[in-house]
Amino acid sequence: MTAYDEMRTAEGALRTAYSRLANWLDTVPKDVLDYRRREAEFIFRRIGITFAVYGDAAAQERLIPFDIIPRILTRREWDRLTRGLEQRVKAINAFIGDIYGKREILRAGIVPEDLIFRNSVFRPEMNGKPVPHDLYVMIAGIDVVRVDENDFYVLEDNARTPSGVSYMLENREIMLRLFPELFIDHPVAPVDNYPDELLATLKSVAPLTASGEPSVVLLTPGIHNSAYFEHSFLADKLGVDLVEGRDLFVKNGIVWMRTTEGPKRVDVIYRRIDDDFLDPLVFRPDSELGVPGLMSAYQSGNITLANAVGTGIADDKAVYSYMPEIVKFYLGEEPLLKNVPTWRCREPDHLNYVLDRLEELVVKEVHGSGGYGMLIGPAADKNTLELFRAKLKHDPSNFVAQPTLALSTCPTFVEQGIAPRHVDLRPFVLTGRDKVRIVPGGLTRVALKNGSLVVNSSQGGGTKDTWVLDR
Repeated sequence: MTAYDEMRTAEGALRTAYSRLANWLDTVPKDVLDYRRREAEFIFRRIGITFAVYGDAAAQERLIPFDIIPRILTRREWDRLTRGLEQRVKAINAFIGDIYGKREILRAGIVPEDLIFRNSVFRPEMNGKPVPHDLYVMIAGIDVVRVDENDFYVLEDNARTPSGVSYMLENREIMLRLFPELFIDHPVAPVDNYPDELLATLKSVAPLTASGEPSVVLLTPGIHNSAYFEHSFLADKLGVDLVEGRDLFVKNGIVWMRTTEGPKRVDVIYRRIDDDFLDPLVFRPDSELGVPGLMSAYQSGNITLANAVGTGIADDKAVYSYMPEIVKFYLGEEPLLKNVPTWRCREPDHLNYVLDRLEELVVKEVHGSGGYGMLIGPAADKNTLELFRAKLKHDPSNFVAQPTLALSTCPTFVEQGIAPRHVDLRPFVLTGRDKVRIVPGGLTRVALKNGSLVVNSSQGGGTKDTWVLDR
């Protein structure tokens, strides 16, 4: 399977976007690049950019490897991708509003009812409950891969609490510090306005009952969460308070924050806590992370949660398989971004197909993330294949399968020098009451192992700065 090389054509000619970078790489000694790489690692350690690996007692905190060679997209490529991202998130918002409202797509028989109502992330508490401005997903992270010159495929949708934007911002900061000369030669579109765009989006979705300038907070599970660095980083960049559940309380249907100057009303909560833990009076009663009474205030229209409760239904990988039909149903348009063909193992004929071709396919848990619980058939040994075969037969509804895509490659600095490695991209789509905002770039994740298609940091992947050329 031949992957699309984003820097060179099949004949070895340089693509226009990479021409100046390639010339620069030809003149820089390997030891200089290695020194810059180690310098970047030192800066990341000093800043404290780490993530936790759950269940790994030997290494509680890790650095995400950073590759110093940027990924480059042209403005034309980015504009095409942006149009597809806007369309997809608009359809996702319409879909979530519909399944908690009139359920027209279910009555039309396009999406099976049992896929929704028997889904562990479906929230019946949201049935018939309006949300401020009818917006459910204000912050989306859409994972896309490239397979050729023109086609981007969506790998998955992240509509609950998408993470990774702090790495996008810090990667750019590091590149500006280490390679200022490259930015002189390349008209790179900025990403440092993302915090301003995020704050503007959050303020725009404040409830109509908010008085004056909306008050925004970022709700974190706390210091032991794997993404806590990002939570504190974003709160600082946004200029908002980073709070835990114990810092908030509900009185008379309004959310208040405890401060040294007395209670302060909160209008918008950018929450990085899963639904289950938000309100112990409604969801898990043993949760110490949430705010008792929060759902009552939410359903009274006095607080906006970003993202809304119940958005996890759009993250389900079996629901993902219906996205082309979802786009057509709500927007009356053909999808601009392709879906990866997906077999839903909950359907007997799909399951039989997957079992017959297990060594050729990628198998994923419908609610899996981080690269966990996934099988890459062509890279799996016999024992792993048999283990997954048993899992599929035991609980087929928990899995989907897809063909093994040839993810595009980008030049990457590895131990042997510069070599192509497979990449994906997570752009961040901000949907406010006023408009949609997409910062040009996103988080490029790279599979650092030769031949590997797994880009997740928890599985040994790294990240790159993503450049969109303004001209």
